[in-house]
Amino acid sequence: MLWSLSFVLAAAVGWIVRRTIQSRADSQRTGGPVLYPVVGNVFDFLRNSHRFLEWSTEYVINSPSNTFTTGRFGSTFKITGNPATVEHILKTNFENYPKGEHLRQSLTDLLGDGIFNVDGELWKIQRRLASFEFTTRSLREFLMDSLADEVHSRLLPTLASVSRDGKEIDLQDLFMRFNFDNICKLSFGVDPACLDPSFPDVKFAQAFDKATTLSTLRFQKIHPLVWKLMRALNVGPERELKEVLDVVNEFAVSVVQKRREEKGRVNQDLLSRFIGLDSTSFSDEFLRDIIISFVLAGKDTTAVSLSWFFWLLSNHPGVQQEIIRKVGSIVAKGSNRPFTYKELRDMVYLQAALCESMRLYPPVPIDTKVVKNSDVLPDGNCVEKGMKVSYHVYAIGRMESLWGKDCLEFKPERWIHDGQFVEVSPFKFPVFQAGPRVCLGKEMAMLQMKYVVAALVPKFELVVVGKEEPCYGINMTLIMKDGLPVVPKLR
Repeated sequence: MLWSLSFVLAAAVGWIVRRTIQSRADSQRTGGPVLYPVVGNVFDFLRNSHRFLEWSTEYVINSPSNTFTTGRFGSTFKITGNPATVEHILKTNFENYPKGEHLRQSLTDLLGDGIFNVDGELWKIQRRLASFEFTTRSLREFLMDSLADEVHSRLLPTLASVSRDGKEIDLQDLFMRFNFDNICKLSFGVDPACLDPSFPDVKFAQAFDKATTLSTLRFQKIHPLVWKLMRALNVGPERELKEVLDVVNEFAVSVVQKRREEKGRVNQDLLSRFIGLDSTSFSDEFLRDIIISFVLAGKDTTAVSLSWFFWLLSNHPGVQQEIIRKVGSIVAKGSNRPFTYKELRDMVYLQAALCESMRLYPPVPIDTKVVKNSDVLPDGNCVEKGMKVSYHVYAIGRMESLWGKDCLEFKPERWIHDGQFVEVSPFKFPVFQAGPRVCLGKEMAMLQMKYVVAALVPKFELVVVGKEEPCYGINMTLIMKDGLPVVPKLR
């Protein structure tokens, strides 16, 4: 008996040693981390969890294929920064790389069957309907009116008031409030007034933020069996998630029902447009799922993008002055009237500066798909059915092979040639995704960011408190963990 046990232990030790030696050899060949038997590279991951983006970027850059394998406890997945592989995942073999059931289950309580939480036919139907609405001139004009009201009636007066008092303000929180007002107007036709000068606690906004955080926690840090058990027992974060979702659902469904009653009136928000397309075949729950998905997609992305942009501007006064000069050449100095669509479109240097900022600090730094059927990627890596594959937007924007030796520098000029904005491949700059799932709100997001910057920079100097690079947190977006405290000063 003792002999048998010794034999088993010796065999196990031998297997572990052989696997470790093989893994070390694979690591040297592929540039990825050493994957130890059973535990994978979990210890390496935990040591670097506070700097996950930098850690994984190093492996992407050092890998000959710009794709590496990582994993823990028997589960392996790929992370890539190779544009050809990104194109394969997002476009060429799009059907083979869905969002996957794990992500869908984690977000179903919040997003239901909304466009950003489904694959296949259900996604195609919503995409087709939404694509038509997002290209209409009337929706763009509705957005422009909403932006003008929010900027000139709330954002600028709030900063002016803070400036007069000589106080500091969290710019990221300000942009979050601003953006939530705008996305709710666009999606629901409802103004939650988060950016009211009194900075009110808006119940729906707070519940939505909490629901987003807790839903993200499910697929980032908690095993599905654990959160499903907690949900069944109604304990821990699952109990809190249920409570805030009750608030979100009550509000959303009440707005859907109100819009149904108003059918026939001229309402330009997305919800009214969907009801106008076919009010009988869409249930209240389905309409709720669609609109909540759009709120989630637009709620934080432009807010965090603007926050990182203004932090970069604080360290690049030359870029800031060039923006002021270029905006002044398009819009009369001191003008307080709303910008026109043509004026915003003509702000080429500002668009270049915003893209350069998002290259370095993408609002969604990494995105993950699931392999439907085993495949060979263009970079030579093999992926198996059920494996997760992530494309690393943050790493792609910092690769010398793609952007040159000055890839870590903030240089808007790299996007301009002969005075014109230069488009790059969306697989080299997948900030708005690419292929069939390319962001429908890309143009609207750029309009919103341009409007805010063009209105703020000529009027205010936003002095950042502290010069250290803000610490990031990854929720669904690249948020600044401690916000962005600034002291606004009138120019």
